[in-house]
Amino acid sequence: MEPILKIEHLSVYFNQYEQGLHAFGFQKRQLAAVKDLSLEIEPGQIVAVVGASGSGKSLLAHSILGILPYNSHMAGEIQYNGEPLTKKRVKKLRGKEIFLIPQGVTYLDPLMKVGAQLSKGKKDPDTKQRCKTALERYGLGVETEEMYPFELSGGMARRVLIASAVTEKPRLIIADEPTPGLDARAAKRILSHFRELANEGAGMLFITHDLEQALSVADEVVVFYAGETIEKAKAEDFGDAANLRHPYTRALWYAMPEHGFRASEGTQPYAGNVRKGCPYTGQCPVCREECRTKDQIPLMKYRDGEVRCLYPDEIKKSGAEL
Repeated sequence: MEPILKIEHLSVYFNQYEQGLHAFGFQKRQLAAVKDLSLEIEPGQIVAVVGASGSGKSLLAHSILGILPYNSHMAGEIQYNGEPLTKKRVKKLRGKEIFLIPQGVTYLDPLMKVGAQLSKGKKDPDTKQRCKTALERYGLGVETEEMYPFELSGGMARRVLIASAVTEKPRLIIADEPTPGLDARAAKRILSHFRELANEGAGMLFITHDLEQALSVADEVVVFYAGETIEKAKAEDFGDAANLRHPYTRALWYAMPEHGFRASEGTQPYAGNVRKGCPYTGQCPVCREECRTKDQIPLMKYRDGEVRCLYPDEIKKSGAEL
């Protein structure tokens, strides 16, 4: 089966200027905010990208949609339905086949009523019915169509954004932290609808910091740390920490309430400041000198998944709890 989305060796760089060795002038340097990321999403599949704030998750979404900041550039390749996803092509597909459910509710047009934003100016009966159905699906009454964004609560605005993404027949949905501000019942309803859309053939990239939510709907989980993919695992691998391949992924597992709510020591470094080696060296129990000095740690296939680690066998031997 051909993937809907295929990303190969994606890196995102930002330009930064800093004062040089002399009193005058600045030196330009590139900061790698996302490094060597690869993933695939097939029809009917939900792939969750999980990581803490600052790990580069949202930059992945912006790279796919061609909306990176002006002072950045991208390396690597993104394909959609087997063809390169160029800026020109993605511009045509946004809002038609590829839909973003953004992290911020400010994406709504403040000067346009909700109904007009959902219908995109169409007034035919079929479009009106689809908009009404989408709002009802997320617990919003028909009166919402006549409201402006400033009249919506934060939770209502987020549900409108989600409804706007599914009024059409989406082929690829990119959901960037879609549930903050929603109560548990509303979040569960939205996640279940994501699963329904996938079962109908859509592919979904679900970007979140909430591992529990990711595991409730995802088929595959990609774990981000300091701008790097450190592990790819099937959702069922998270049934037991011993199945997981990287110590950070296991730390996430133990931080879940049902597994003891144990927080690991240390902080995640800023991706742009990691020049060499593994960014998790400060907390890894089997770290060696090579882990700190090697230019790049490869993402390797290991035990029916993938892990960015030089010594995965040592991680396995060290036991489930690290």
